[in-house]
Amino acid sequence: MKLDFEYGHGTMSANLPDDTDVFIPGVTVADPPCIPEEKLEEETLKSLRNPIGMPPLSELAHRGSRVTIVFPDRVKGGEQATSHRKISIKLILKELYAAGVEKKDILLICSNGLHRKNTVLEIRGVLGDELFNEFYPSGQIMNHDSEDYDHLVDLGTTRRGDPVLMNKYVYDSDVAILIGHVQGNPYGGYSGGYKHCATGITHWRSIASHHVPEVMHRGDFTPVSGHSLMRTKFDEIGMHMEEKMGKKFFCCDAVLDSKSRQISIWSGYAKEMMPLSWVDADKRTYVPFAEKKYDIMVFGMPQFFHYGDGMGTNPIMMMQALSAQVIRHKRVMSDNCVIICSSLCNGFMNEDLWPYLPQMMEDFKHDHMDTLPDMNRLGEYYATNEEYIRKYRYRNAFHPFHGFSMISCAHIAEMNTSAIYIVGAQDPGYARMMGLKTRKTFEEALEDAKRKYTGPNPHILALPLTFKTTAVHLCMKDEPYRG
Repeated sequence: MKLDFEYGHGTMSANLPDDTDVFIPGVTVADPPCIPEEKLEEETLKSLRNPIGMPPLSELAHRGSRVTIVFPDRVKGGEQATSHRKISIKLILKELYAAGVEKKDILLICSNGLHRKNTVLEIRGVLGDELFNEFYPSGQIMNHDSEDYDHLVDLGTTRRGDPVLMNKYVYDSDVAILIGHVQGNPYGGYSGGYKHCATGITHWRSIASHHVPEVMHRGDFTPVSGHSLMRTKFDEIGMHMEEKMGKKFFCCDAVLDSKSRQISIWSGYAKEMMPLSWVDADKRTYVPFAEKKYDIMVFGMPQFFHYGDGMGTNPIMMMQALSAQVIRHKRVMSDNCVIICSSLCNGFMNEDLWPYLPQMMEDFKHDHMDTLPDMNRLGEYYATNEEYIRKYRYRNAFHPFHGFSMISCAHIAEMNTSAIYIVGAQDPGYARMMGLKTRKTFEEALEDAKRKYTGPNPHILALPLTFKTTAVHLCMKDEPYRG
């Protein structure tokens, strides 16, 4: 069969055996039905007025209350007119105003964490013109700044000893609202809930307690689940924030489908609400699909996805993307599984977004850096580099420690595969530097893999559009994920 896979800004074709299994999220196995557009406001309002484990906003807020509404950056959640952010924030504002809260006492904060700060145009895109025009001119929309120590508060450590620093605007507010998206995430199972505050409104030292090899290379991290040490740390950090604030976050999370449409809406106290929302999310995310383990997994990598332009061309971000597929799909991979992936792999590192990557690549060549986790000892050195920090704060670059969370993830593909082939690399030396094999075409890579690793009749799984749709976590049909 002939299939097209993402490659740069276009596609690359592959001729694969006719018995290749193909999976496209939301197509091969249909998502659960989403809420009809005409019922979105009704369902969201019903959730807001009947929160789980805490009072509604009409009781929490009153005249004089200072309110922060924390919303995710452009990486998650969609930008359509009916996106969860746009619908829920609009209705939350109506509830707040009805309770007597004044507009001047409301602050909207983008929870970008160590991601690059969203541009004005991107903020307008995720919030929509109406919300943007209402709050941006008065300075009531901002990005979280994890290096703005005048607006961070140090809350000490969790009982486990993990540092907790958080956004001071949120800490000081009377009502703190988290708008979240319950989407399958290789980092701890799902976005939303306590993952939102534990990564989005905190500091690199907090994130360095969980986005590191000793947490991410454990057996409970791959395949992805909701009970890993990383997930436990998210919850502990979020609950520590609540304990020190003296109040609960009011969460409003939406379970989303492959097109970022709302399947269900959940509001209330994260500790009680998250497990209930995951029941719905599991039906869409952990898909019992495979009847056999796969020896070869085939997909393609565009130049621009997820974190930005260059995600699919620079070596470290390429490795993170490869590893994310392993984390999601390890349940259906054979023990000697091989990956074949198309990528331009031309070394474009997009230093506007990742100014530290060229130096990280250079450091990886030296000083006994045999595998990517060896780089982790330089994490604090990079995270405190003043020039990289200035670019994070003022030039919309990623925070330098974000690169180390990528490195920790990036090694997982090597840990769990026999070989990884990059096809179509323009500068194949970059791939070989990362321990990857290179071939010109999918067909050449497939023949080499059969000869060296899998034998002549491998079970093959093709994943077209895997980086262009909201991903799932594949499971065996006879071993469905039980949550």
